[in-house]
Amino acid sequence: MKKPVFLIIFIALAIILIAQEIQHEAIAINIEVPVRVFESGKFVDNLTIEDFEVYEEGVLQNIEAVYLIRKTEIKRKEIKRKEEKEIEISPNLSRTFVLMFEIIEYLPKIDEVLDYFFTSVVRSDDSLIVATPTKTYNLNSKALERVPKEEITRQLKGKLRTDANLSSSEYRSQLRHIREIQENDMPGWDKASLMLDALRKLKDLTYFDAKRAADFADFLKAIDRQKQVFFFFQKREMPIPKDLPGLYKIALSSDTSLDVDKLKHAFSDSSISCHFLYITKSFSIGEGREPSGMEQLESAMETFRGFSQIAKVTGGLMDSSANASASFERAVDYSESYYLLYYSPKNYKADGEFKKIKVKVKGQNYRITHRAGYIAD
Repeated sequence: MKKPVFLIIFIALAIILIAQEIQHEAIAINIEVPVRVFESGKFVDNLTIEDFEVYEEGVLQNIEAVYLIRKTEIKRKEIKRKEEKEIEISPNLSRTFVLMFEIIEYLPKIDEVLDYFFTSVVRSDDSLIVATPTKTYNLNSKALERVPKEEITRQLKGKLRTDANLSSSEYRSQLRHIREIQENDMPGWDKASLMLDALRKLKDLTYFDAKRAADFADFLKAIDRQKQVFFFFQKREMPIPKDLPGLYKIALSSDTSLDVDKLKHAFSDSSISCHFLYITKSFSIGEGREPSGMEQLESAMETFRGFSQIAKVTGGLMDSSANASASFERAVDYSESYYLLYYSPKNYKADGEFKKIKVKVKGQNYRITHRAGYIAD
């Protein structure tokens, strides 16, 4: 009677061991790292798998494959073999473009951005998400195939102009109110109290919703495509009295809600290339000179610094210009050539921690950009 019992126990243990082995195989993953390599501003396109080194948390990893990509085409590939078998890695080169507009007025150069995008960049098998200050529009590949690009361009220009005007109407009104207070001849204390209240309200209108941005990055993570985000952010200035105490100026220019590390991890983990395009043309209501005794205070420096870092940790470009169209063309040119590196992390554990990635080119001092890491979940 003991033999059957022993046999049953042995079989049960064998099943458990096999199940554990299957589970171990199931969690084996390949990390995809888009990498751009530049020398004197020019993309370096002659590198091989042997030229690259990838480190995770400082530990050298084994690179499984390297692809040279131009737009949606594989120009060259190298795949390592294991046990006389070629590792099966099939990169998804279809693209999702995201155009995010955090602007407080509709600028003529935005028309040029959309014209260039639909004539020279997007293809019928791409998908597109456009986020305006108030709404988000999603155009999948079927829509891009079915509707003429000229019609999509025309409609998007109209929607973006409408949404930008809606978001700026309160801003314009508050600017006028601040001017009226400054020009009003009233007792100093009453004037200071009204001015601070008006400035705080204006500050609230320029508030950047960092949580919404982080949630949006998480949403994009589920999209199995190459994701290119172009984030247009317009410079924000506040007219303030020159004699306003320094502590008030600091409070009005700061944004304590911006958790930069959280945003950096969210965008990097989502395998997004985020290009931060800072529009230096500040908003003006076009009503002549500022009242005497006023100066302009930039009110979104944390957002500027934060998204400059996000561009860096996602392997994207940061560009600052009054010409949004020229910045966009530079970012597109920058984004269209890259390497895709794949490696399987040594001793991978789904511990929910952020794993730092570092890519090097052996013996060279090239400028290299890539995602900073991923969350092991």
